[in-house]
Amino acid sequence: MTSSAAFIRKVPKEPIGIKQLFDDDSSTYTYLLWDTTSKDAVIIDPVDIQADRDVAAIKELGLTLRYGINTHAHADHITGTHLLKIKLGSGVQSIISTASEAKADLHVDHGDQIHFGGRYLEVKATPGHTAGCVSYVSDDGSFVCTGDALLIKGCGRTDFQGGSAETLYQSIHSQLFTLGEDCVVYPAHDYKGRTQSSIGEEKNENPRLGGTKTVDEFAEIMNNLNLSYPKKIDIAVPANMRCGVPDL
Repeated sequence: MTSSAAFIRKVPKEPIGIKQLFDDDSSTYTYLLWDTTSKDAVIIDPVDIQADRDVAAIKELGLTLRYGINTHAHADHITGTHLLKIKLGSGVQSIISTASEAKADLHVDHGDQIHFGGRYLEVKATPGHTAGCVSYVSDDGSFVCTGDALLIKGCGRTDFQGGSAETLYQSIHSQLFTLGEDCVVYPAHDYKGRTQSSIGEEKNENPRLGGTKTVDEFAEIMNNLNLSYPKKIDIAVPANMRCGVPDL
C-alpha cells in the first residue's frame, strides 16, 4: 500500500480479474479482484456468513488473497474479513478507512493505493452515508467499487453513523461523477437484481443525484425517506468496528 504521490506505474492493458458475489440475506455484493498474471487478489465487502463461499471461489480460481477490504463499517451485515483471515492464514490483512475509526490491520486515506501483484486500487474518500465511507477505483479507471455511497439509480441513506446528505452529495459529485463516463459502477447493494451501472448513467439518470438535482433538492429527498433501521444494526456495527472479531 502506498501514497499515490509516491508511486507511478504504467497500467497493464489486460483488465483486472473480477468476480461479483451476492448475499441474499443482506442484498450485499462482494467483489473478488485479482491480478491475472500473479493471481494476487483482494476482496471487497465480504460477508461473514459467506466466508466458505468466498474461500471456495478463491481456491477455484487459484488466487492468493492479500487483503480483505471494507468500504465502511456496515450496518446490515458483519464483515467476513476476520473469518477469511482465519481460514486462509496470516498472509491476509484487513483494510478499512482511517475515518471509519474501526479496527483493521491497515488503514487507508484518500489518495492511497492498495497494491496486489502488478495492479492497484486507488482510494477515494466518499463520506456521507457514513463518516468513514471510501470508494475504490481500478488502476485503469475502468471501474469503481462505490460501497453504499453511490448505488444503481440511488444512494446510501444518510440518517445514522455520522451520515450527512450534504456531505454525500459533495462526495459523489466531486469524487465519483468526475470519473470517466464509461467507468463501471459496482455498488455494495442492489435490491432489484441489477449488477452494475456506469458513471455516465448515474450522472444523467440517478433520480436522487443526477441531472440538474441541487444539493438542497437532494437533502430534501434524503431527509424525508423515513426508512426503518437495518434489522442487524445493533449487532453488525459493533462487530464491524472490531473488524468482525467476536466480542468475547
